[in-house]
Amino acid sequence: MSQATEESTPAMNTQASARIGKSKWLFRLYLPAVFKGLFNTFLHLVKAKGHKTFTIQYPEVARPVRKGYRGEHRLKKDALGREKCVACFMCQTVCPSNCIRIVAEEAPWPDRDKRPKIFEIDMLRCIYCGMCEEACPCDAIELTEKFNVVSTTRTEKIYNKEKLLSN
Repeated sequence: MSQATEESTPAMNTQASARIGKSKWLFRLYLPAVFKGLFNTFLHLVKAKGHKTFTIQYPEVARPVRKGYRGEHRLKKDALGREKCVACFMCQTVCPSNCIRIVAEEAPWPDRDKRPKIFEIDMLRCIYCGMCEEACPCDAIELTEKFNVVSTTRTEKIYNKEKLLSN
């Protein structure tokens, strides 16, 4: 029995030394990453020169919007103060989320046949793709850069013609 214990001892020593070598390797890999993280945290604390911060004071400072941003919708008015929309149903037809609803009526002006009686956009269904803006032949609808419109009910997010004209 003493021979069996003597034979297993060298095998155990090689396994133990392999574990120690592996742990040293992991230790060498782990420590530099820890020190790098601590140094980065220290830079944040002292706000060292050349260290850029990304925090903005949101309600007081407006966030810059990139060019071409598609936000809330609005209807445009012509030079006489009338809505530009001629109720051609192009925006309603092209909308992939079917969030636009138009009901037409006869226009009281001689330069166009009809105008929208009801023009509604369900902003909760809208995916802000901009296809309605591109499809409009008379450039009556556009997507503005407004993005922080808050509402407390779902019905407030259904924009009617008056709300779209006032934006």
